[in-house]
Amino acid sequence: MMKLGCMSLSYKDQFASGQMNLLQFIDKAYEFRLDGIDIHTRGFVSEDPAYLRDIRMRCLKRGLAISYIGVSNNFGKTGTELRQEVEAVKHWTDVAAFMGVPLVRIFAAWIPKGEPEEQVWARMMPCMQEVAAHASEKGVVLGLHNHNHGCVTRTGKEVRRIISEVNNPYFSHILDTGQYVGSPGASGADGKEDPAMDFYGSIAETAPLAVHVRAKVYRIQTGEEAWLNYPKIFEILKGVNYNGWVSVVYEGQPAEAEETAVPKAVRYLRRFVPGKE
Repeated sequence: MMKLGCMSLSYKDQFASGQMNLLQFIDKAYEFRLDGIDIHTRGFVSEDPAYLRDIRMRCLKRGLAISYIGVSNNFGKTGTELRQEVEAVKHWTDVAAFMGVPLVRIFAAWIPKGEPEEQVWARMMPCMQEVAAHASEKGVVLGLHNHNHGCVTRTGKEVRRIISEVNNPYFSHILDTGQYVGSPGASGADGKEDPAMDFYGSIAETAPLAVHVRAKVYRIQTGEEAWLNYPKIFEILKGVNYNGWVSVVYEGQPAEAEETAVPKAVRYLRRFVPGKE
């Protein structure tokens, strides 16, 4: 059955202001009776083994899984910077292995202004192959996150191409419901869907590949997500027999504070992902 979680960046404002830390986020997830959490690398205040063991134990004692660690890499960089991006992904893969976290989220490449896209692909793909090989040695799966805003993974076609060319069982897909081109939440669309881009079609195209779903929430003031059609999205997921994580990723901070919005998002998505009574 599907399991419901929450991404630490849903509280990015509170993390940034010091109102919340990772330990408090874990306790909040327990309060919400969630099944697990996702942690962005920025959520860790240390990489000391004792601290990492404490995070893992705190989750275990509360019955929470850590479904993935999120890395914000960019394989569109060049030279020394590109090598640093590769090493960062490898490093966090090692951290995930140490903590017993099965999945690490990675990005593809952002296209530098004026550069031909295929030229970016030519240096990105060896990086993908390298980090996938490292992950396979560690027993950790890498999940390619679809993203717009100038990233090459703007439609389902590009996601499928990368996964096919990497061709490694430890290289899979994290599906973001709001980040394909045409989405009301992508590329400054500000709530306006572009039907010509058929972003629901991209969701359907890559849903069979997904091992994790990031359920974006943009406008939840009424208790229901206003920008994305979740009944339609869950029909797509059920149609491919999806049986994995669905994690709340709240990005509506300009409209409503995290303190009130995230609980609404959890309650709303529980309609589609039944859980603990």
